Amino acid sequence: MGAQKSIHAGKAKIDVNVDFTHKLCASLMLPTLRSSGSPLSLVIGSLCIKHPNLFGGSEKLDVSWDKGLYDSNVLVVYRRPRPEWLAQQSFALQHSLSPEIGIHGIPVNNFSRSGSGGVNLSRLSVGMDLKEPASSKWCSTTSIKFEHVRPLNDEGRAINRDYDGFPLTCSGNPHDNMVVLKQESRFAKANENSFFHFNLQIEQGIPVLSKWIIFNRFKFVASKGIKLGPAFLLTRLTGGSIVGDMAPYQAFSIGGLGSVRGYGEGAVGSGRSCLVANSELTLPLNKMLEGAIFLDCGTDLRSGHLVPGNPALRQGKPGSGVGLGYGLRFKSQFGHFQVDYAVNAFQQRTLYFGLSNLAS
Repeated sequence: MGAQKSIHAGKAKIDVNVDFTHKLCASLMLPTLRSSGSPLSLVIGSLCIKHPNLFGGSEKLDVSWDKGLYDSNVLVVYRRPRPEWLAQQSFALQHSLSPEIGIHGIPVNNFSRSGSGGVNLSRLSVGMDLKEPASSKWCSTTSIKFEHVRPLNDEGRAINRDYDGFPLTCSGNPHDNMVVLKQESRFAKANENSFFHFNLQIEQGIPVLSKWIIFNRFKFVASKGIKLGPAFLLTRLTGGSIVGDMAPYQAFSIGGLGSVRGYGEGAVGSGRSCLVANSELTLPLNKMLEGAIFLDCGTDLRSGHLVPGNPALRQGKPGSGVGLGYGLRFKSQFGHFQVDYAVNAFQQRTLYFGLSNLAS
């Protein structure tokens, strides 16, 4: 239920996409985070402008705007051409606004859903990426960026404490500033019957000024797929940890679609560390439809109390959880969609709609 339109203006291309489907599914199946203030809240969509030759030297400019039900993201990327044997360089400016459900959301219905905790995050970042030339199986990207993070309430006003009076920022001010150096490495190997993907991200906060955040954060994702006759078994292991200075919004949240199904977003827990395992077996039903059974589990490795303000304990999150269920995978020219029906450890059932992303 939507509309797509592509417009060519000279050498530039403009893509517009407006969609009502997500709002329809959310209103039928998912809890309301906050009241819908205007008819525009019924619409989600995106606007993308691309210019392949901005200054006549093959410089590329990409401008994108995405609007969700309760979030938005604006991204401007400028790329300069360089020889293939050199690292490819790009400059990015990004602003995003999203509800902080994973950390400050309030679990309801035996942890199967998460409601708004009245905390939203406004992030502004500017930086540079260097993408190294890819080898046969490895590729890596190094980036450095400045980030300005500001918590907001549901009315859009700046806040520095949650409903219980605990700080939302590391500095104690209405905002946090940081310079982050990030290294991301990817490995991919595949053949006709299996594949293996590994992704490692390491972030280091650089203390340019005395009150800026100093931390080291790493996260890894390893996924393996094996063909078993007509069926396909997909497994994934995700983990991470953070040391040094930390704001609550930097914690690892566990629970929800893409994590532990059967729970609301972040309803299992949030901690300085995490470990999540997913297994899914799919079987083709026809050319466009697959059936799936899955088992998810996750834990904060008993690190929830190490998050400033201990939001997980205050919201009664268990810290670990298991979810199992079944679902359908639908493939079409518009993309791959999934519907999952999951049961958590509290025997509470949840229905999910979304993009299939277990192998990502």
